[in-house]
Amino acid sequence: MKRKIDSATGRAIYSMRLAIGEPPFAHIRSTIGLNIFTLRSKKKVNIQWNLFCIIHNLKKVHAYGNGFV
Repeated sequence: MKRKIDSATGRAIYSMRLAIGEPPFAHIRSTIGLNIFTLRSKKKVNIQWNLFCIIHNLKKVHAYGNGFV
């Protein structure tokens, strides 16, 4: 991983993570309130995670309207 990040291409790809990958997780954790999973088993946790992702996406559609999709 260190070799990948130390290359110019790796740095460019990794820096995009801050703008693209992290905000949805931060929003789901802080605004929606998923700090810990309340269910047990991989299947139930996946269902709970999918529900929070659906909520996140529906909030975006509600905020930005039909032009977002």
